[in-house]
Amino acid sequence: MSHDLAIVGAGILGLAHALAATRRGLRTIVIDRETHAIGASVRNFGFITVTGQQAGDCWRRAMRSRDVWAELAPQAGIRVEHQGTLIPAQRPEAMAVLEAFARTDMGKDCHLLTAKTLTDQHGAILANRDWQGALWSPHEIRVESRHAIPKLAAWLETKGVTFHRATLVTAIEPGRITTTSGAIEADSIIACPGDDLLTLFPDRIAAMGISRCRLNMMKIMPANGFRLPGAVMSDLSLIRYLGWSELPEAAALKARLMNEQPDHLAQGIHLIVVQGADGGLIVGDSHHYEYSPSPFQSGLVDSLICDEMAQVLRLPRAQVAEHWMGTYATLPDRLMVRDAPDPAIRLVIVTSGTGASTSFAIAEETIEEMYGKA
Repeated sequence: MSHDLAIVGAGILGLAHALAATRRGLRTIVIDRETHAIGASVRNFGFITVTGQQAGDCWRRAMRSRDVWAELAPQAGIRVEHQGTLIPAQRPEAMAVLEAFARTDMGKDCHLLTAKTLTDQHGAILANRDWQGALWSPHEIRVESRHAIPKLAAWLETKGVTFHRATLVTAIEPGRITTTSGAIEADSIIACPGDDLLTLFPDRIAAMGISRCRLNMMKIMPANGFRLPGAVMSDLSLIRYLGWSELPEAAALKARLMNEQPDHLAQGIHLIVVQGADGGLIVGDSHHYEYSPSPFQSGLVDSLICDEMAQVLRLPRAQVAEHWMGTYATLPDRLMVRDAPDPAIRLVIVTSGTGASTSFAIAEETIEEMYGKA
């Protein structure tokens, strides 16, 4: 059987392309080497992040992808765990960044909180300190990735998408995919290999300079009754996310953090904390850039992450329930790549760890590029 479109990779980016293709009425097949998602798409926060994304295309894609997630979640039976993000400012320099951001177009729907309002509204969860204030963003959505990705795939099957699992794609040529289960014919092909840099189009990927980023993450069970108002970030996040760090006001904060928290910065640590229905907190993360990621997690890195969390949140008797390592493809100067080895073939890779946040918009762009406007 021939298909209109074959997609290689059933992570969030591949599934997003399948959704965009299905909405265009294309007969679509998705091929993946695993029986179920085990890569970056399920090793993350499930945090569809808008505020803090780089101004321009990334922020626009995040807003569009957030809207698709909100539309899709109830249809696919995906639970939205919470919405919005709280960024409390630990330092005056951090508050200056948040105030500057609130004056930009990206910050127009966000709200600044005074120190008093922050403690009045959220003092029960915050660590004891002299808070400067905070920014509240209403934009973000959080899903439980390990459940959301399988549910999205199952829902796409009900819409006519065919899945071939446990099938390795070894070669792609126009109109034809060679796999360990035989050949598959398709008029067009989209490859979404994630951080597999050698199996498909290795020469093109190497020429781009794509490498990998490794990160430490964990799940922490707090005391019963602890509930976040939304995702929580910290001062370290303000020099990590480009939507904040590219503001002129971020320079003073970075200088102070380099003096006060050099070990955190050396390990690429910033704080994200999100919560699930079982009360568990997904906490991270760190960033280490290695073409071949080490399988060994450093206790120092986990300790530094927990130290930053303790500076922000009041979490007595919290217990670490899980540890894991995430990896994703990375390029220092590009958030994503879309390459055309052939007019009917696209190679698409998110190279910034923003797959959950931007994939739906990226996929719509790819389908429009290949098939024209709907």
